[in-house]
Formats: sequence, structure tokens, C-alpha cells
Amino acid sequence: MQWNCRGRRDRLVAMNDMSSLPRDAWSGADPALKAAVLAESLPYLRRHAGRTILVKYGGHAMADGGDGDTFAHDIVLLKQVGINPIVVHGGGPQIGQMLQRLGIKSNFIDGLRVTDAATMEVVEMVLSGTVNKQIVAAINAAGGCAVGISGKDGGLIRARKLARNGDLGFVGEPERIDDRVLASFRQSDIIPVIAPIGVGADGATYNINADTVAGAVAAAVAASRFLLLTDVPGVLDAKKVLIPELSAAEARRLIADGTISGGMIPKVETCLDAVDGGVEAAVIVDGRVRHAILLELFTTGAGTLIRGG
Repeated sequence: MQWNCRGRRDRLVAMNDMSSLPRDAWSGADPALKAAVLAESLPYLRRHAGRTILVKYGGHAMADGGDGDTFAHDIVLLKQVGINPIVVHGGGPQIGQMLQRLGIKSNFIDGLRVTDAATMEVVEMVLSGTVNKQIVAAINAAGGCAVGISGKDGGLIRARKLARNGDLGFVGEPERIDDRVLASFRQSDIIPVIAPIGVGADGATYNINADTVAGAVAAAVAASRFLLLTDVPGVLDAKKVLIPELSAAEARRLIADGTISGGMIPKVETCLDAVDGGVEAAVIVDGRVRHAILLELFTTGAGTLIRGG
């Protein structure tokens, strides 16, 4: 199969070269070069102006070499240029660390943490409390106006118990996303930061996979882009080379033939669900690369972009 995306592939090579530069490398750059870079971004700024961008900030991307300050500045920049960013975050590693500190053993079924009542209290404390507020504080420190919420606030995420092999306890999946809360944010300077906690019809609190929440929210708000920031470069082909762009049909074919395997399958399936739900395109991108969001949105691309068709 030939990937007809030379522009995205070439830009990724440039991105990897730039990511190794010192933090202040651009401070002494030629002003003309800086101006040229800004001019080149104009068509992309026009494309996304007034649109909603859903960014899923992964727990591993946050913990494993991610640059939270750069992430926060990039999110603020999106808002300043007329784009409406929404952040959904994970926190699996942070939950695991807290459970270990408290002496609570974790069990997993199909990669999902079995969540009893005691574990659910810790999950909500870490996600809605510690992690959520750290991201909010970073965005506010960068000059933005972020507000942290969970799916329980305003009934944003109605959840139902997730049925799998074995009882997962208080693990859920989105049943409905109520966009009214987020719609009010779009008319303001507020950047919503969402913790993946939902509430059931009976009032029970559910722990929901953050990727799943992000994809569902992206579809509900008809985002122009769903950026899945994680700890991998994107989808790799059989030779372990990054695939810059895939149609939905191509992605499903690569899952079927085993090229896409392991933990990449649920990420790609989340992207496919978002695209099927009305998102223009979903992108799996390495959140550990500095300015990955800007590189994806304002250049010819960074990770693996998945479109419908």
C-alpha cells in the first residue's frame, strides 16, 4: 500500500529534528525566518478559526517526558487565535501511584482497572482533583482562563456500567454527552478541562476510559480535529515506519490484518468512532514532542491522521 502523504511525512522528519533543539533555540533565530514560519501557518489558522479542537492529554504523555508548560502555552495560543480548545485528560499512571501509596491493590481485565467503591473514591480524587487542577493551573499560569470540570458537572457525561468479561465494578462508558455546558464555554474565554468521570442514571459515579470520553465529546461538539496525545509517534506500518494519514477503511483493514495491534487498536478504534460521529479528522500524535499540537494543526502534520471514507 502506498501512503500518498509526502508532505506530512517530510514535516514529521523536520519536527523530530527540531524537538531536540534547546528550549531557547528560537530566541536567537533570524527574525525573517520567524516571520516566514508565521506566514506559512496562515492557511491553517484560517482552516481552524472558530472551530472546536478536542485535545486528549494522556496520562503517559503527562508523566513520561511530557512538557506540561509547553502544552499549556499551546492550548492558550489556540484560544488566542480564535480556536476553541477543549481538553480531556487521563491519569492512569497517577491513579496507580496513589493506589500504591494507599496500599490498594489494582486488578485489570482487558486492560481496564477493576474499580470497586474504595478505588472509585481514589480515582475521582486523582482525576477530578489532583490531575485536573494541575492542568487548569498550568493553563491559567500561561495566560489562559481554564475551568476544570468532570462529567458529573452539569450532567455533561451520562454513563452506563461497562459490561465485559467479569465485573469491572464502577467502570462505565459514555451513554450521552450533554453539550449545553460546553456550548456556554464556547461563547466565552473559558477553556474547559474535563476529567473522565461520568454519572449513571441512578446517580452512581463511573470511571471511564479517557480516550473513550475524548472521542465521544469530540463527536458531540462536532470538532474539526480530535488530537489524541499519547506516548507513541502514531500508527506504524509493518516495517515500523510512521503512517502519516489513513482513511477509515484503510485503518480497519490494518486492524484486520494485524498491522495495527495491541494497545494501538483501542486508540485507532476511538478515532474511528469519533470520525464516524462527525469529527472531521482524528490524529494520534506523540504528546512528548514539544509543540506537538501546533505542529499538527499549523503545519502539514505530525502524527497519524485518520479521516472518514
